[in-house]
Amino acid sequence: MHNTGSIAPERFEYEAQRSLQRIHSRLEVYRSCNGISEQLSENDLHAFEQRLETHWKELFRLFYKLYGTHYDFHYHLEQLILSAFASFVERSPEMKQLDAARLREPLWYRRETMLGGALYVDLFSKDLKGLQKQIPYLKSMGFTYIHLMPLFKSPDGENDGGYAVSNYRRVDDRLGTTEDLQEVTREFRKAGISLVLDFIFNHTADDHEWAKRAQSGEIEYEDYFHIYPSREIPDRYDRTVREIFPTVRRGSFSWHNGINKWVWTTFNNYQWDLRYANPDVFRGMMQEMLFLSNMGVEILRLDAVAFIWKEEGTSCENLDKAHDVIRAYNSIARIAAPSLLFKSEAIVHPDEVMKYIDEGECQLSYNPHLKATVWEYISTRDASLLKKSIEHRHALPEACSWCNYLRGHDDIGWTFDDADAATLGINAFDHRQFLNRFYSGQFEGSFAKGVPFQYNPETHDMRVCGTLASLAGIEQAIEKDDSVLAHHAIERICVMHSVILSIGGIPLLYLGDEWGMLNDYDYVDDERKREDSRWVHRVALHDTFPEPGKGLHPYSQVLHERICKLLEARRSLGAFAGVEMQLFDVGKREALSYVRQHSGERILVVQNLSDRTLEVDGSAIISRGPGHHFIDRITQTEHTVSRAFELKPYQHLWLQRC
Repeated sequence: MHNTGSIAPERFEYEAQRSLQRIHSRLEVYRSCNGISEQLSENDLHAFEQRLETHWKELFRLFYKLYGTHYDFHYHLEQLILSAFASFVERSPEMKQLDAARLREPLWYRRETMLGGALYVDLFSKDLKGLQKQIPYLKSMGFTYIHLMPLFKSPDGENDGGYAVSNYRRVDDRLGTTEDLQEVTREFRKAGISLVLDFIFNHTADDHEWAKRAQSGEIEYEDYFHIYPSREIPDRYDRTVREIFPTVRRGSFSWHNGINKWVWTTFNNYQWDLRYANPDVFRGMMQEMLFLSNMGVEILRLDAVAFIWKEEGTSCENLDKAHDVIRAYNSIARIAAPSLLFKSEAIVHPDEVMKYIDEGECQLSYNPHLKATVWEYISTRDASLLKKSIEHRHALPEACSWCNYLRGHDDIGWTFDDADAATLGINAFDHRQFLNRFYSGQFEGSFAKGVPFQYNPETHDMRVCGTLASLAGIEQAIEKDDSVLAHHAIERICVMHSVILSIGGIPLLYLGDEWGMLNDYDYVDDERKREDSRWVHRVALHDTFPEPGKGLHPYSQVLHERICKLLEARRSLGAFAGVEMQLFDVGKREALSYVRQHSGERILVVQNLSDRTLEVDGSAIISRGPGHHFIDRITQTEHTVSRAFELKPYQHLWLQRC
């Protein structure tokens, strides 16, 4: 049995069932007092009660583990279920139909046709009404889910790109209204596109209602945050907690002049970390989660999952109770909104990333170590570290999937495993310094035009910012007016896309990369942005749509056509469903090769991520084909494989036996 907290295992079943009986009694009173029996059909009521029965023990176990020592535990437990039921009552018939459809096909997100996209509404289309007009473009590209970067009300001025939320239920006035968002969601669904939004649940903005009430001296709301009158407790925490934004603030706490106290602010001083040891915080954020689901959100990106639970004497990252919080939220979603999926955003050690991925926790996860090692591979022309990482970290439970990406709204950090590097004779510290120099353009011979992010002078830790095209060499090629460099950059981008499209999982594109948008260095002229170099790759595209190829650079149209060809090929290949993948060796460290197989279809992916021609071991391909004659499903050209098989620079083949 799982850990049941302080309840003896032999009494757990009894206590869980007794608590459920009490909950049922309260639900009956709640329904009768609020006239809910008239609002719900018998089928709806039965569905909720059945799911409550199914997921109750796990929810009870987790909630007791988190809050069982609180004197008012049963009050919070009761209020938790009543809130979930109230949310279910308010859920639209359309969303309940979606719940039923997802329960009939629970692994819908593992299809080969899945393609994700991410965008800032204001940068992509100015506002939500403009976004609605771009749905035909998104559909033509084959997107099946779109992640809209934070769009709810946030403070004027600095707001961490919207990741400081002032109100989780009010859309930023500059983007439109909540009704506009609901309309976009409906139109997305008609086009076969699922809406993804951020669930920013580690912190709120300092002007959120809870924070304002804490600032006004309400003790109840001070307990929603980590607030201390002196440095005694903050100093104890800071001994073991790493600095996330060292150029913004040393340590994890900020002094607030208004209340003359210290506040835990992991990221920026206007982002107040929530105190999940308080069950009121858990219940309050649960209500925001279910509100978003009822708005039509199908996938929530759980922001900063690693940081949500704090314990003195630890790193306050990836703690067991952080997982318990997420699992408890997942259990509630299974009861009240079963079509809702979670996607973890854990940019931490690869082994810690894996711990968030489970049907009972996060069904989806970003794949940050794939992103980091693909960029590492492109710079070193050596696939050894990439292969070492994925050979024992790519496999996932059957009900889960990776979201594979080359870049997003954030920086690129080098989250490979030091032990993996050591087995290959690589000094991890020195290698990260090399990668930082290479991608910030400080290494001789580099093709990249990146910008440093959050350099820590004590640890020399740093990350890199830049658009895909600027990091991959197109910007440099344009500056030098060199068509050969441009050709190499385009091929480089295409082979990197070949990896994320074919290796297993949902490929995720940052909108604009398919056109090769370049760095925008004008962010330094905006006082709200100049201290955050991530704005160099958060580039406005709305002035160039609906014909972005005419407004970027001479190579954008060529790149777009190549990317579209890859996307079209992926959609046609049933072998690319799911995440199952088997590496094989063709005798060259510059080559990355694997077998994808699903539902009787078999594809051999063979890729050269280097800038030189390789003569690979064709017998490795022949034996896994099996056979000598193949067709490349990207270009539809035939290839006859001999024992010595040639791969051109950056060539990528998706081979199917003729």
